[in-house]
Amino acid sequence: MLYGCTDRVISAMSHKTIHWFRKGLRIHDNPALLAAVKDGEELWPIFVLDPWFAKNARVGINRWRFLLQSLKNLDENLKKVNSRLFVIQGSPTEVFPGLFKQWEITRLTFEVDTEPYAVARDEEVQQLAHQHGVEVVTEVSHTLFDVKKTIQKNGGSPPLTYQRLQTLISQMGAPPSPANTLTKEEMKDCRTPQADDTEKYSVPALEDLDKCVDELGPNLYPGGETEALTRMERYLKKTNWICSFEKPKTEPNSLQPSTTVLSPYLKFGCLSARTFYFRLLEVYRVNKKHTQPPVSLHGQLLWREFFYTVGSGTSNFDRMEGNSVCTQVPWENNKELLEAWTQARTGYPFIDAIMTQLRQEGWIHHLARHAVACFLTRGDLWISWEEGQKVFEELLLDADWSLNAGNWMWLSASAFFHQYFRVYSPIAFGKKTDKNGDYIRKYLPQLKKFPAQYIYEPWKSPQSVQKAAGCVIGKDYPKPIVDHDNVRKANIKKMAAAYAKRKEMATKEKSTSSPAKKRKSSAMDDGTKKKSRSGDKKMTDFFNK
Repeated sequence: MLYGCTDRVISAMSHKTIHWFRKGLRIHDNPALLAAVKDGEELWPIFVLDPWFAKNARVGINRWRFLLQSLKNLDENLKKVNSRLFVIQGSPTEVFPGLFKQWEITRLTFEVDTEPYAVARDEEVQQLAHQHGVEVVTEVSHTLFDVKKTIQKNGGSPPLTYQRLQTLISQMGAPPSPANTLTKEEMKDCRTPQADDTEKYSVPALEDLDKCVDELGPNLYPGGETEALTRMERYLKKTNWICSFEKPKTEPNSLQPSTTVLSPYLKFGCLSARTFYFRLLEVYRVNKKHTQPPVSLHGQLLWREFFYTVGSGTSNFDRMEGNSVCTQVPWENNKELLEAWTQARTGYPFIDAIMTQLRQEGWIHHLARHAVACFLTRGDLWISWEEGQKVFEELLLDADWSLNAGNWMWLSASAFFHQYFRVYSPIAFGKKTDKNGDYIRKYLPQLKKFPAQYIYEPWKSPQSVQKAAGCVIGKDYPKPIVDHDNVRKANIKKMAAAYAKRKEMATKEKSTSSPAKKRKSSAMDDGTKKKSRSGDKKMTDFFNK
């Protein structure tokens, strides 16, 4: 999208352009970056380390490392095409006026971001650009489709079911094809100048940002476009695995990931979602027999699109209050229980092993996320999903604003998923795929000597077994902080009451609303019911009553 920002005439080959990287940390399928080079004389690729995120967002040490690795790799890839990355620290609204003047900039390009802070920030920057006579070009490439157009296609409101999104997408056709990769050939007429004080603009180290490197976990998933493309290609060669992939049938507690772990690379835009989509399509065309959405790998990209679309069109999407899609639940505020869950001290080994892996490695399987999210909220501890969202935001490499909020609402049965009576067992669920408890033994080494019959419920073992294992329950490892069987039943009744209250309020609203609003509300209810009957079935197979 082009924003005309000035009355002055700029000759076709005179542009001095800043390309502003935020997400989209790549040179493949980056249409805004290609727009920066077109008809360009100078290209200044920048990344702004915005202090807002340090103050307001929860970014753990592992994700900081991933970001800096991604920036360093981006700088390396830009140098291969005779350019480089300039890293600048400061608020975008404060640094851009100076850069516009210092570098005599005539054009600014960047990729569209749909998160609330980014939308407000970008509007301010565009106004500043206008004031300085700088043309602004934006392009959509972080999502498969332009989410604004998807919402318009749906009558101005976001689709609230996966099925509805699929219908809209089928009407819109295939996503736009990926753009070309930036090459030396495309840069031949556009140079990146040498800035004064070159080191000033280098990618900083963690220590430069006052980050405590002692808290770093193992570097299992290095950041960057190069690693992202290598990882994608490695999995695409496994054509049988690609074509038979079904999300619910992967293992949450395998010692090696049973999924692609491409999510951190998609989150930062080191890998283009469109590139991955079309590369999968190539595999599917050769192998006609393959799984279908919502459980296929294509389906996972559509889930991402679903949450991005709903999140961009729903006010207060990351909060319960003021969120039109979220059931209002009277959660309790128990700091001790929340801390026990956060620090892997619940006394349930499967839950604690997952939370340990999350803190150490920055990634856990999606079904493991389901288990600990359900445990924190409606399953056991009755603590708001907003608190869990905050912890995931800090610790996950792939913490993504819209997906994080959407999935927490889903798992707490606050939105999208409504079969609140299906609760993950913190004991039986893990046993399905890891009867010996090898996953627990890896992440909770204090329990590694327990016999398999007690590894998921060590508190039930005799004192002699505990002493032989070198781990006395209540001393070396905590007792369960709640009785799952009892709290599960009580919490189901609480959820039933919250649903009943929501239904009562919806009925009152319908009785006083206009006929048009009634039709819209009825359509939303029908979509919700349909999803509960069909789309959720794949998910509910993994709950234990």
